[in-house]
Amino acid sequence: MAVCSRTASGKCLRRRRRRIDRAGLGACAAALVLVHASAAQTADGDGRAAYEAFIASVRSLRADFEQELWSADNELIEASRGSMALERPNRFRWRYDAPFEQLIVADGDRVWIHDVELEQVTVAPLDESQGASPALLLSGDEAVRESFEIVGSFTFDGLDWVELEPALDGADFSAVRIGFSGRVPRRIELTDGLGQVTRVELLEPVLDPALPPELFEFRPPPGVDVIGADG
Repeated sequence: MAVCSRTASGKCLRRRRRRIDRAGLGACAAALVLVHASAAQTADGDGRAAYEAFIASVRSLRADFEQELWSADNELIEASRGSMALERPNRFRWRYDAPFEQLIVADGDRVWIHDVELEQVTVAPLDESQGASPALLLSGDEAVRESFEIVGSFTFDGLDWVELEPALDGADFSAVRIGFSGRVPRRIELTDGLGQVTRVELLEPVLDPALPPELFEFRPPPGVDVIGADG
């Protein structure tokens, strides 16, 4: 899962994979991975400048999204959709509506993951999640951003891309790429250690919306199992 913390993401990703109806997802399509030749065009893209402009001037973001998980062999494993919002510093809300309902909330101190079907909540301190979440990369403070290293900038598919790698060992992915149109992030792609690619398309993103504080608050519903720091 693209936005889970390091301590929890492996668990929630495996849960979602076990429930996939692979037959319903269809055959593999053209590769969605950015080819290495494009990644080499570091002098031709403004992705680094777009990323730095976003960090310097944008305080909040809201969008719907569509997400796809592709295998290293370009087989579509899972498709999902939902909505997201983020606000600096260190707050985001990432909700999956289909095919399975799941809510991930960073409240500035902790990251909460609520799996509705399993009636389970996982919570971890935010400092254990730093460097492992692209949502934190866009919403995080300077300490979070320092856990990533910019390794490339290029233009591809009409977007200006920045490529980053986790600076610390133990992250759930080996690379993050964010495609911008101006200051607006449009696409996020992650590659994990198995060569699988998660592709997130942001739909109609809105920069600097007024977001209510309670959007980034979470209280476990009655009757659910709570696992982690507050369990």
